Amino acid sequence: MAKRSILVALLAFLFIQTTTAAYAITGVQVGVNHQTQERPFRQDFNKFQNAGPAWDLYVQALMQFQKEGQSGLLSFYQVAGIHGYPDIPWDGANGPDYSVGYCTHASILFPTWHRPYIALYEQILWNYAQKIALTYPASNQAQYVAAAKTFRIPYWDWAKNSTMPTKFLMKTTKINTPTGRISVQNPFYNYTFHPHPSAADFPPGDGLSQFLSTVRYPNSQSPNAQSQNELVNKQLKANQQSLHDLTYQLLASQPNYAPFSNTGYTDKNGNTYNSLENMHNIVHSLVGNGGHMSYVPYAAFDPIFWLHHSNVDRLFAIWQAIYPNSFTSPQVDEFGTFTNRPGAIEDVNTPLTPFHRDTKGTFYTSASARKTFTFGYTYPEVVDWGVSAAQLSKNVRNAINKLYNPKGTISTRGTELEGRAVVNINDAEYQWAINIRSDTSKIPSSLFLHFYLTCPPPSPADWSSSPDLIASLSVVPRPPTNNRTRTSTFINGQLPLTHALLPHFDNLNHTNVLPFLQKNLQWRAQKFDDSEVTNTTLGDSGAVGLRIVGRMVGGRADDDEFPNYGEWVREVDVMLGKGEWGLL
Repeated sequence: MAKRSILVALLAFLFIQTTTAAYAITGVQVGVNHQTQERPFRQDFNKFQNAGPAWDLYVQALMQFQKEGQSGLLSFYQVAGIHGYPDIPWDGANGPDYSVGYCTHASILFPTWHRPYIALYEQILWNYAQKIALTYPASNQAQYVAAAKTFRIPYWDWAKNSTMPTKFLMKTTKINTPTGRISVQNPFYNYTFHPHPSAADFPPGDGLSQFLSTVRYPNSQSPNAQSQNELVNKQLKANQQSLHDLTYQLLASQPNYAPFSNTGYTDKNGNTYNSLENMHNIVHSLVGNGGHMSYVPYAAFDPIFWLHHSNVDRLFAIWQAIYPNSFTSPQVDEFGTFTNRPGAIEDVNTPLTPFHRDTKGTFYTSASARKTFTFGYTYPEVVDWGVSAAQLSKNVRNAINKLYNPKGTISTRGTELEGRAVVNINDAEYQWAINIRSDTSKIPSSLFLHFYLTCPPPSPADWSSSPDLIASLSVVPRPPTNNRTRTSTFINGQLPLTHALLPHFDNLNHTNVLPFLQKNLQWRAQKFDDSEVTNTTLGDSGAVGLRIVGRMVGGRADDDEFPNYGEWVREVDVMLGKGEWGLL
């Protein structure tokens, strides 16, 4: 009788969500204890892929989702298209079409807008999983129904392991289906358009519209181009330390939402910072490298987009648990979206179009999307029931220290300090970084900036995966806004230097480091097709500016505390075009 009641409740949930005027994004509420707020975790992909029935359901649900006719509101094509192309309304959220897509970037809404978006994706997959579970034979159906009930999508923790999971590299994968164990086309490998989008959906001649399937670092520009996943992983691996350090230091040192959240923020003194969006941008471009993930209007068609953004949301949730009292503040959105006017001020009450809270058409806002509980999930580090806010913050700090900054030393093998113990990077007494400010209206095309403390390899094709690489940062201009002349719109980024300097010095003071950087720091600019862009071209146009910054760091006393980070101080500015150094 109890099993029948659960089944009736599940079918009712499915029916309600598909027979209303506006599609209500409620998240998955099954499996949630609404009294205690206990709820299922989204899990690390590397753990989830061994989850047995849950994994089998995930693969099959994504396969069915991708096969749905592309004209349906809840098809993979239409849901991915919310992020950019096709440039059309979704679920009745009409607007002046200021810019391609509804997604908010370089915007105070960046973390909160993507939360209901990922919840929508999860909700649709959950619905598929319920139906698939009921098709298993009686001998194991109960096991699959139970797994379906608590199903939540996983995340890809690129700060812990920057390379793409192996499951994303294979064209086929084996799973246990209702008819037995079989090999199926891997829905994580790519998405194949069916039919190929028309010129009205994907503008012809933009470099991506010709591809029949999504690609990563494509080996050609032909319609049948293949992904070069092994090269993607080589450059992700080369940026592992950078992504790790950026992640930990952002969580440990930035208590204010605005600089934490997005690349469009600049404080009253003109200072710029690392941000959640900065790290997110780096991963997008390293994975895409001229393929779909590297361009905002197409990124969501690549299946890895959803695991990447699940992790972005996880880092946001972790940050919220550590700093519960800071949230959105008014900020000008220079880019705009399909519905949001460029240059308008956005705040906590700005509608997160096109996402509806209910069937009446009420849009989410940052205020109503603030909590993961609203959408029925959490993450392993954020167990927020049965504890005070202070205890939760302490627990999460402890978890993040264990995950990203355990006490210990870094390797000095192969350096002039070989054999010596070196303090953990994130606890170094003085830290160095490069701040990058880009005027996207002056960028000739999407590109990488690569940094080294020695001469890079002679071939540009080897720059992004060189063992001498410090870090890479991408600069990707948004498509021109509709009915509007493109004006100067700045985005900001930051890359760490400390990990590259520590093997060379016992003491990272100014006397040692500045002359060393002036002598050894080199950079290269490169288009996504691996061709070089001269530094002079970028510098003389004023497209990119670099600033070396540093800050003091005090050690942490306990595992549930973070190091005491000081304010960033401008050390020296670099004139990118002429290779000159000097304080402005």
